[in-house]
Amino acid sequence: MTRKRKIGKGKKRAAERVGSIFGLGTGVAASASSGAGIGVDAGAKRKNAEIRRGNLALKSAGAADGGQEYQAMVSMHQRGFGFAMLVDPAEAAQFKKDIFLPPGSALGGAIHGDRVLVQVTKQSRDRAEGRVLAVLQRGITRLVGFYVAGKGRGLVVPEDDRLPYKIAVKRSRALGARDGDAVYVEIEKFRDEGNPEGRILEVLGDPTDARVQIEMAIRGFELPFRFADDLLVEAEDLNKVIRLSKQRQDLRDLPFVTIDGDDARDFDDAVAVESRPFGFRLYVAVADVSYYVKPGSRLDAEAYARGTSVYFPGRVLPMLPERLSNNLCSLMPGVARYTLTAIIDFDQKGQRRQAVFQRSLIKSRHRLTYGQVRAILEDREPELCRRYADVLADLGQLQRLATRLNQVRMSRGSIGFEIPEADIQLDEEGRVARICRSERNIAHKLIEECMLAANEAVAEFLEKNRAEVLYRIHEEPDPVKVAGFAEFAGCLGLKIPLSSGTSAWFGQVLQAVEGTPREYIVSNLLLRSMQQARYAPKNVGHFGLAATHYTHFTSPIRRYPDLLVHRVLTTLLGDKNKKRSKPEILAAGRSVDESAIWLSRRERVAVDAERNVNDRLAALHMSDRVGEEFAAVVSGVGSFGIFVELIEIMLSGAVALAEMVDDYYQVEEKSHRLVGRRTGKIYQVGDLVQVRLNEVDQRRRRLNFVLV
Repeated sequence: MTRKRKIGKGKKRAAERVGSIFGLGTGVAASASSGAGIGVDAGAKRKNAEIRRGNLALKSAGAADGGQEYQAMVSMHQRGFGFAMLVDPAEAAQFKKDIFLPPGSALGGAIHGDRVLVQVTKQSRDRAEGRVLAVLQRGITRLVGFYVAGKGRGLVVPEDDRLPYKIAVKRSRALGARDGDAVYVEIEKFRDEGNPEGRILEVLGDPTDARVQIEMAIRGFELPFRFADDLLVEAEDLNKVIRLSKQRQDLRDLPFVTIDGDDARDFDDAVAVESRPFGFRLYVAVADVSYYVKPGSRLDAEAYARGTSVYFPGRVLPMLPERLSNNLCSLMPGVARYTLTAIIDFDQKGQRRQAVFQRSLIKSRHRLTYGQVRAILEDREPELCRRYADVLADLGQLQRLATRLNQVRMSRGSIGFEIPEADIQLDEEGRVARICRSERNIAHKLIEECMLAANEAVAEFLEKNRAEVLYRIHEEPDPVKVAGFAEFAGCLGLKIPLSSGTSAWFGQVLQAVEGTPREYIVSNLLLRSMQQARYAPKNVGHFGLAATHYTHFTSPIRRYPDLLVHRVLTTLLGDKNKKRSKPEILAAGRSVDESAIWLSRRERVAVDAERNVNDRLAALHMSDRVGEEFAAVVSGVGSFGIFVELIEIMLSGAVALAEMVDDYYQVEEKSHRLVGRRTGKIYQVGDLVQVRLNEVDQRRRRLNFVLV
């Protein structure tokens, strides 16, 4: 006989709070009334059955009623409609846009992420419309949601509101989940009618806990967060003895320092500088991860699969086990470590004269933070100056070199983005302690210039030796997007003649808004008008840096492309006559083209996951600040109302047009502004406004404001 567990009043109140914050309600009845699961019309049912029996060909073909059929992926909108993205690029090229799928029976039971057979039913000049004939493959079978307890069973409400169903879970398969808990669930059986059935894989806990929110994002983005036991054993078995060999140059006497954030544990790079008659000699020593992580090893396969480390507030998902990332490879102070070192000579103006690369052995003098270096260089803080007296002159020399390197880079047209971000800090209990505006200081810029210089020098060396490697490329922006941005800039009063969208032109725009309330907004919009940087086997230069050669060399502990570059560089240093890299530098069975696509994708996933977590924690923190007022700047306008950016804590939100009750506002799309019909009051991008937080939608991670 199963004993019923009673829920106390405190836990009931907690469940009600969760339901309120996440828009769930409590109890199965409340949940079940808000949706009827997946509905599939009779035709789609028959076609699905035929596919399951293998009696229906899946190739694109003329349908019985003359409409063309295609295989596609479904992307749903929370309002109930969707889009079919054709799988075959050649077929997709026939349409200007993805095929629109109206809500209701046209979806044929398809949900977000499904692979489907779709038929075009209408064709207009702007967009085609279609319907789903059959679901070929379910795209989402595991997801994060909220558990709603019931008598004999519970329901899991998906966090993603693009998923229109709830998952029925028998109580015996709920792992003891409580009402309102965040859970990770697996769908075991889809139904043509009603809710699918599943089982809970993990109970993540109270979704009002910041740490649980991070766990939800990790599961939602399917990020690997554990290392297999045998892989950890492989890491532990690595040789920890450090010896100087004939292949390595002994640089332990040089005054290397690492400069990183307060919470950093994986120290990839260390820098040192010497004054020379011709100018400066810069040493950028980077952890020799390739010495430990060999192609074909389990460690290498796992690092490739992850592609990059992922950083959240108070939590890191490392690319490599901590035995490597925080120990053997980390350039900790006072410990000898294997490195690959770029030794670069610059003249007094900061122009590179030559660069050589060495396998080396170094010993970092100090582990410095950005805050400490800023306090030393700008404030001459007495205690820090005494503590680090042995490298004080070196830090000053690094600052002088970095200034010259920046001047050279800017003069060739490099774009100097200065975009502050929200810095989210957790306390020891895992709660969001504070959110503040994160600013880059002189120390960040010093290290940035050193890393950029090393990356450029390595890239040039690799191309000169015709190495098969991954370059970091940034292609020129789409002229249409540049023209659109230029038009927008003109509406803001920025009268800068458009010179074909060169990087220098972008730099002029940024200079025009520097130090104004519009700086952050214009920088962001300008960034969106540009292409995304990515990895590629062919060098085409880096538009944003105005660099003819660029790669990633300086962070092999946390980025797999850097590890590949190290392997190629090591190969070339070992054999001066070798013109191309050995195939075995790549992960087993992977081509350089395939690696470029995969690693660019993994980087994108990591960036999206980090932003997702920041949005989650920001909404969670702000749910306790409803009613507070904030200074903000208008970041966008539209028929919905206005977007705003909070100045002090760099969080975004919206003011709905329905909340702007002092006038009837009309949208002037060409001038990007709202104008009051009666008063003539104008709201335009860059305007300073005072807002009050009216509502927090935690599930959708949205902040809703009203104007004060």
